[in-house]
Amino acid sequence: MIYRPSTIKRKRRTKAQIDQLDNQICEALAQHHPQSIRHVFYLMTNPRLPEPVEKTDNGYRHVQDRLTKLRRAGRIPYHWISDASRRGYHVHTYRDAADFVRSVAGLYRADLWAQSQYYVEVWTESRSLASVIQDDCEELAVSLYPAGGFSSISLAYQAADSINDIVEVTGKQPVVLFIGDYDPAGVLIDASLQKEMQKHLHCDLHFQRLGITPEQIREYDLPTKPRKASDKRSQHITETVEGEAMPVEIMRQLLRDTIESYLPPDALRVAKVAEQAERMDLISMARGLEL
Repeated sequence: MIYRPSTIKRKRRTKAQIDQLDNQICEALAQHHPQSIRHVFYLMTNPRLPEPVEKTDNGYRHVQDRLTKLRRAGRIPYHWISDASRRGYHVHTYRDAADFVRSVAGLYRADLWAQSQYYVEVWTESRSLASVIQDDCEELAVSLYPAGGFSSISLAYQAADSINDIVEVTGKQPVVLFIGDYDPAGVLIDASLQKEMQKHLHCDLHFQRLGITPEQIREYDLPTKPRKASDKRSQHITETVEGEAMPVEIMRQLLRDTIESYLPPDALRVAKVAEQAERMDLISMARGLEL
């Protein structure tokens, strides 16, 4: 775990205190979901809450335990907690051609970026961060890459190679938006990724660190923790902040606003109207195959 160990032995919470913590968790998730366990944990460390948790390993485990119990009790829907680290792999089969066309009709997407001069991707330092912005990236039709810390040179090469193909066909300007921790390693990860990708690109890359930044830490009063004394990198950083410390609604709005700034005005609405018409045509095609 990445949280500093507790140095103070906390008294066991009473039933009333546990009920209060549960209510806080339920209220936070009802307002904004899905969220990862880490996002909920950081929300619960807010000292202004009636029943905050300590910013330690024990505090994290306690929130994790309460989330498990609340979900099993039916107070929190399971899908309100995101987990991109464990996924199954499935093979889809179909009764016939008509079933196939009907099944994929809902997957049809109009080219939202057809009139834009940009091609945009989003990279995150962790899968936890990716899991809470995945729906926004899908709606706005941008690729999402969870780097998992320092990206492998293979992943960076493959991503750059894909961008080269897109730029060659469309002539668009590639843009990469990065979200990661503000700590001795985190501030090096995006720089390393940008450098590695640029090695293989045939064009200039616009690379933007969307979060976490020192300005955001001050503006949103994000919870910090001391740097590890053993880490000799990035000595100018004295306090560290995880990406999950930014409230998910702020992160998602910042991401959406930034992505949409690269789109023509009203592009999303126009694309949705076109999608609906094309999907109806596909449904009609499926009906014809059934005759």
